[in-house]
Amino acid sequence: MSLNRLRIGILVVLGLLLVLGGGCQSRQGSFSLTEELALIEQDLSYQVNCGPRTPGSPCHQQIQDWIIDNLQKNRWGVETQSFAHLDFTGKNIVGKYGKGEEFIIIGAHYDTRFTSDQEAQPQLRNQPVPGANDGASGVALLLQLSREIPKQFSLEQKTIWLVFFDLEDNGNYPDWDWILGSRAFANSLTQTPTAVVVVDMIGDKDLNIYHEHNSTAELNQEIWAIADQLGYKEFIPQKKYRMIDDHLPFLQQGFPTSLLIDFDYPYWHTTQDTLDKVSARSIYVVYDTLIHWLKEH
Repeated sequence: MSLNRLRIGILVVLGLLLVLGGGCQSRQGSFSLTEELALIEQDLSYQVNCGPRTPGSPCHQQIQDWIIDNLQKNRWGVETQSFAHLDFTGKNIVGKYGKGEEFIIIGAHYDTRFTSDQEAQPQLRNQPVPGANDGASGVALLLQLSREIPKQFSLEQKTIWLVFFDLEDNGNYPDWDWILGSRAFANSLTQTPTAVVVVDMIGDKDLNIYHEHNSTAELNQEIWAIADQLGYKEFIPQKKYRMIDDHLPFLQQGFPTSLLIDFDYPYWHTTQDTLDKVSARSIYVVYDTLIHWLKEH
């Protein structure tokens, strides 16, 4: 009896050592899942609670400064690209990390739309879009990548740029167009990226991401295969939408590019695109997929 108890005790201790040892090894200074979700939630809330990030608004400037500050705190080099449209000066923000041969761009827009033109209630259509999903979700994902990438990749492994695009979301107004910031950025590139990934509206609580028709099929397959390995059923390997979004200027330059978007979002361009409609977990699913894709690409 005592021998059996001794054996059981030894097995329990060994099991604990394996669990504790494995946990310490796997994290290596990274955030826990609970911490990552809290940080994503925090970044979402900061943007939306500031107010609409429409071009020329106080929050537009505030969020620019906040993004730059976060990138610098996370040990990224930061450059900005200014471009003019009408009386507005757009500003793309570029976080740069690494000096490896492989060059990857991951981008999202941070501006929000002037008016909620998809509102069912006509009296609300002149109100700005809060942009919890359409704007804030992509920024929150990129900022989480900015925290984690320096912990998981040496400077020599890859060259990674996180690009926060301005003036994406205000097409269909007189003298305006969609994707002005990404167009200015892609047209100015003097280096050839190995791959470009654009994320937009990836915070929907009921997340479903389909292959976008314009995106590079091989790159889509790579990313969806990683999501499948991780057990993320939110990535659905079927084509559904053909989008005008920040990925198009890169495709037009001939770069392999994928758009990750959930366009089955009933609050798009309405006053209801608010924090209660989005989920930090949905953003984490896309973020985690991209971290693993970066390791294997």
